Amino acid sequence: MTKIDEKLFRDEHYLGRPADLADKIVSRRVALVKEIPGFLNQTADLLEIGCGNGTTISMIAKDMKTCLGTDINDEHEVEFNQFNQFFSNVKFGVLNIEKDLPIQQFDRLISFEVIEHLLDEKSVVNYSKCLKSGAIAAISVPNKWWIFEIHGAKIPGFKTRRVPFLSWMPRFIHEPLANARIYSKSRIKKLLENSGFDVISMQYITAPLDVLKEGFFKRFMTKYFFDKNTTNIPFMSVSIFVHAVKK
Repeated sequence: MTKIDEKLFRDEHYLGRPADLADKIVSRRVALVKEIPGFLNQTADLLEIGCGNGTTISMIAKDMKTCLGTDINDEHEVEFNQFNQFFSNVKFGVLNIEKDLPIQQFDRLISFEVIEHLLDEKSVVNYSKCLKSGAIAAISVPNKWWIFEIHGAKIPGFKTRRVPFLSWMPRFIHEPLANARIYSKSRIKKLLENSGFDVISMQYITAPLDVLKEGFFKRFMTKYFFDKNTTNIPFMSVSIFVHAVKK
């Protein structure tokens, strides 16, 4: 079982690790964003909730009017600005989406692997409050049916380890033990619809195997089994990608 960095915890709350630019999960998310009709639009203002180090914005900024990347603190601001230093239309801001809202409403929203870390998932209603009517959102959450519980567990010896099959347990067993929530398609659909969105489509993102060490095994598995951006097999998917529109 690969380990999770202990530094990613704050007061026992797991914040998650920002993706690196070279991570395949980033390119797969961006590819799916680009498939959403009309999402990339040079007259549209984009908000990212949970931008981390800004890798995703750096890959689509040229196709948007403005981009605001927000995170719960400024820990990654320097790296964010380095990734986006050549884009005059990109800014960083500190925003706790559970308590605060930006001063403007946006036309587009992206938020990848963030919702599961919110202290209260019902605060997703603030996602829709950030948007204009009809705004388009691209959101991803971890997939319940991936083999590994990627957030580790509140079990001695397993806090920083990717525990196999824990996520398959019923919610009343999983959530007291895991460091973050995890979602089925039906659960995230219901949450978003109750938070002011119409869900247009959902897809399983194929596991990118980014945590594996480079070598023959990773190259073989990526080439022959985990090569597509999406999959119809839930057990081969690490995340659920959702295309939604504000009601």
